[in-house]
Amino acid sequence: MRWLTVSLIAVLSAGCGYNRIQTLDEQANAYKSQIEVQLQRRADLVPNLVETVKGYAKHEETIFTEVAEARAKLGGAIQSGSLQQMADANQTLTGALGRLIAISEAYPQLKANENFRMLQDQLEGTENRIATARQDYNTAVQTYNAYIRQFPQVLTAKATGKGAREYFEVTGAEKREAPQVKFQ
Repeated sequence: MRWLTVSLIAVLSAGCGYNRIQTLDEQANAYKSQIEVQLQRRADLVPNLVETVKGYAKHEETIFTEVAEARAKLGGAIQSGSLQQMADANQTLTGALGRLIAISEAYPQLKANENFRMLQDQLEGTENRIATARQDYNTAVQTYNAYIRQFPQVLTAKATGKGAREYFEVTGAEKREAPQVKFQ
């Protein structure tokens, strides 16, 4: 009987998964922080890009206001910590930046400007970092969510209040469709 009690306690304590749940949760938090860092880096590059474009396209005030508002919205979303707000604000900023970059097509001197090209390269690198951070986070969330749904970890997760985590999903304009080629 004593052996059975010791075996039962050993199995329950080893199989509860509490430490593993905490480790996976912290890993997901770390990857979420990387998304926030990269989104903030992107938002910090925007004012320099806007100022560079302003020097060439002074009459494009509407787009400058739109970019500033989108950047502020992203900053607020990062502060909130809400993945959905961050994804939506990132989409808004992506659209505004796309229109800002499109302006450069009308100004050949701007396209040739070293500072503008450098900022575009930094923005592109940051976009890649955001995509990587989002992928890393979603992988960590998938591992965590799958783990807490297994028995007996599901019991430990419920007892400690740990539930499934939300994925960082791309929204709207970020969901890219393949371009269609039409011959006329």
